[in-house]
Amino acid sequence: MILIDAQGLKASRPNRPLFDDISLTVSDGDRIGVVGLNGCGKSTLLRILSGDYSPDSGVVRYGRGARIGILAQQPVLPKGTVRNAVGEDWRGEAMLDRLGMTGLIDAQTNELSGGQQKRVALAALLVSEWDALILDEPTNHLDLDAIAYLEEWLANYRGGLILVTHDRHVLDRVTTKVLEIDRGHAYLHMPANRNAGSGYAAYLSARIEREEQAATAEQKRKNLARTELAWLRRGAPARTTKPKARIAAATELVNRRPEAAARAGEIGLSLGNQRLGSKGVELHGVGFSWPGAKPGTAAKTDSGTDASALVLNPFDHELEPGDRLGIVGPNGAGKSTLLDLISGRLKPTHGHIDIGSTVKIGYYDQLGRELNVNQRVREAVAGDKGQPSIEDNQLMRQFWFDGDTQYAPISTLSGGERRRLQLLLTLIEQPNVLLLDEPTNDLDLDTLRALEDYLDEWPGIVVVVSHDRIFLDRTVIDVLALDGVGGAAVVRGGVAGWLKQRNSAPTEQMTGAQRGKLISTPSVAASELNQKPKSSKSPSTLRRLFTQAETALTKATAELEKLTLQMATTKNDHVKLAQVGAELAKAQARVKSAEETWLALAAEAESIIS
Repeated sequence: MILIDAQGLKASRPNRPLFDDISLTVSDGDRIGVVGLNGCGKSTLLRILSGDYSPDSGVVRYGRGARIGILAQQPVLPKGTVRNAVGEDWRGEAMLDRLGMTGLIDAQTNELSGGQQKRVALAALLVSEWDALILDEPTNHLDLDAIAYLEEWLANYRGGLILVTHDRHVLDRVTTKVLEIDRGHAYLHMPANRNAGSGYAAYLSARIEREEQAATAEQKRKNLARTELAWLRRGAPARTTKPKARIAAATELVNRRPEAAARAGEIGLSLGNQRLGSKGVELHGVGFSWPGAKPGTAAKTDSGTDASALVLNPFDHELEPGDRLGIVGPNGAGKSTLLDLISGRLKPTHGHIDIGSTVKIGYYDQLGRELNVNQRVREAVAGDKGQPSIEDNQLMRQFWFDGDTQYAPISTLSGGERRRLQLLLTLIEQPNVLLLDEPTNDLDLDTLRALEDYLDEWPGIVVVVSHDRIFLDRTVIDVLALDGVGGAAVVRGGVAGWLKQRNSAPTEQMTGAQRGKLISTPSVAASELNQKPKSSKSPSTLRRLFTQAETALTKATAELEKLTLQMATTKNDHVKLAQVGAELAKAQARVKSAEETWLALAAEAESIIS
């Protein structure tokens, strides 16, 4: 059954077009993910499909009697209690519990934060009956357990679904098709058959193929242009006899510019940063309680649950140069509070924090720095300088604020573009300690991948609060797990190690609301951590180097495999074979070097724990 049928949709924003001639049909069982750069019109498309926004042209039709459920990027709740918003029966309360909102059933909707309102709107949607769902960033403001539940729910949903999300795990698990918006055009990707992978995998494969075809076409254009140039330059007398049409075609070939890729695939950041000395950030017996509350009294948390005034029990932790720490835990556990403590926005109520003399902290929080919507992008980047410097202009281009977009008023930017600008303004200050609070919210996939690559090479300290499993897996070495009742524990092995430890907890001892929440017992006993290592390197330094070695080995191995395949498929081109052969030899040397480094570090790590 066809639920939504859109034909010839066109939309624009003041001073710039978004997309043109998008047609899409959503039927029973379709689960369509919408991807594209920030500002390409993803949310606008969903608003058009939901009937909330009129396109410049085109039409949207709905199946007879089709019930369409909508989750806007910034939903508006009815006045009254949360109970009224989600429904009076037990299903509403159970869904709120699943989404980390226990205890807010009787709260007034106008008193909720933006993130809480989004979760309430999502809960109300999921407990109702719909033939099709339109969801804009449904995983924002959810913790890992809530995301896992939503992912499972959507995977089993049998109606029509179209969603915008930047959670790659959800895209891979949930979608059967992916609609890509690229420079105003729409491309629909789907696997060849049911067993050929997800819609997200099909999108990635098609994108690689399209980029390769573009590169091939550009090479052919260059070759033709060279031929035509040589022809034109044979001399003025000969040119007089040449057909005007061919001269015009040659000139067009020479002057033509290839259609630029939507993005270069990497930010390619070359940001400088303040040198970080041997001392980073040291937490000594740091704990926090909300001021004005007595022990044992209720304190307001993000989830609305009754909790002690205590947020964090006193604990110790040192952040050394090169550390990559992820902070995880349920909503309301104190993750953002801990970042506020490290940044100095809050003062600990127990213990103290020592900051190295060379430390310069950059804080990219959930709200982002306040932007003057009356300014243009380049004015915000220039700041007090008046005009952007050469470095500023380079950074804007690297963050894909190029051409006319540099002059765009901030008021015309999409939510994702504003987040990208806020990230740029944080990094442009050249910090050496970077605090990231939910950095994946509203950023497009290209920016996320580029940020991951940038952090991989960044020499400073990174502390990340995120519920994006792939982002955490690619960016952090250790995990600081908060249990929601004041406990904090370092778990080795990154997010994979944390998930393994958490999943080993005896679930029969937990309540339904507690299942899936992390345990507070460290994976390494404190006595073991205090032992002097046999290696000359500190444990944190060794973990960082080991992770970097694994990344280098993975990249080198992938390049070797690519060249080996290229060698096997290159025929009858001896020049090309020689070139690939030389590159293959270099790749083999890189793999060998990476393996030796990895083995040496593994031996050092073994000496510490033996």
